Formats: sequence, structure tokens, C-alpha cells
Amino acid sequence: MGSLILVRHATTAASESGRNLGQRGDPPLAAAGQQLATRLAAALRAELDELPHDQIRLVSSPALRCRQTMAAIVRRLGVLAEVERAAGVLEIDYGEWDGLTADECRTRDPERRAAWEADPYMTRCPGGESGADVARRAFAVLSPLEAWLAADRARCGIVVAHNHVNRLWLCALMGWPMREYRDRLAQDPGGYSLVTFGPQAPVVRRVNAAPEGRLGEPTVTSV
Repeated sequence: MGSLILVRHATTAASESGRNLGQRGDPPLAAAGQQLATRLAAALRAELDELPHDQIRLVSSPALRCRQTMAAIVRRLGVLAEVERAAGVLEIDYGEWDGLTADECRTRDPERRAAWEADPYMTRCPGGESGADVARRAFAVLSPLEAWLAADRARCGIVVAHNHVNRLWLCALMGWPMREYRDRLAQDPGGYSLVTFGPQAPVVRRVNAAPEGRLGEPTVTSV
């Protein structure tokens, strides 16, 4: 059973302030995010020490915040594998809600926001994407990786992606209704999940695990 470590990038100024950050900006990690990425890398080093990993694949969203998070991981792991950049795992396109808080979205588009909160999988952000749109492109990246991992227990993959991408994938693995992906799952900055794949059903071993020192940080994640 190969293992997948699914990571949400570390903290940005947007996640610190609870503002949506999709595809319409590409800011770096905040100073606190750089520190969190370092602690995350140490946590993943400890995880990897307990996992078979004769072969390893590293996959990152092309967003700068993900690339910087992955760079910290690569430095700590000391692996030689090339990082694969996959546009399919970019964050949801929030459209006209990009840069807004949840309350600002509700004020601007009360009916659309209510519909989106009730079913974010089928309801699109104005001028942007729905959860189904994200799942379609993200699963095209993650499903082949799952098949590769399932073929050999000595394989390991680390993916650094985003809030909606990770929650959608985990919701699908759990077999939960996809419209509930925002309600049932959280993905905090720097949080990671561990899933093993084999001939049977996937085994979810950790969800949104916190690197040492993350708990209690004043982060309000975007939604």
C-alpha cells in the first residue's frame, strides 16, 4: 500500500485575515507561513521515516505559496526527486469573490452566497468555479497518482495543494456526499493528511494533522 501525504500550503496574508485567495493573485507565504512551512517539513520528515519510500513523487500546485511550502519540505527531506507542477490542483477560482471575506461575499451576493454555502459542489462562485469544476481538473491529477501508489507499498507521494482541492479529494475518498465537503472537512494552513492506497479501499490515517507549533496560531482560513 503506497502512501500519499496531502498538504495544504502554509499561511499567507490572506489566510491570516480570512480573505479568499484563489487564482487571481499569487502572493508569497507570510513570515509566519515561512516558519510554519519549516515546522511542517520537520513533521513530514518524521512521517517519512516511518513509511516505506523507495520511490517518491513530489507534486505541487504552481501557486507561489505552494511552491514555497514544497521547497521547505524538499530541503528538510533531502530528496532528489523533481517537483512536478500540476495546474489541475490550483485553488478554486473565486471569481468576483476573490479577496473578499465570507461576510463581504454575503453582503455583495446574498442569494448566490446562500446557494453556494448550501451546495458549493454544484454552485459556482460568480465569475468563477464550483466545487465540481475543481474536482474535475484536480482528480485528473490525483487519480493517476493514486493508481501509481496503489501498485507498490514502497511508493510515497507528497502533494502540496489548496483548501478546496484537498477537502474535495478527501470527501470523495470518504464516500461522503460531495456537496458536504466544506461542512465535513477542514484544511488549515500547513495541515496535512495521510492516506494509504492498495488493492482494497483507501485507508485514511490522518486528516488535517497539525505540525508542532501550529495549534493556537491566529489564523482565520479563507472559505
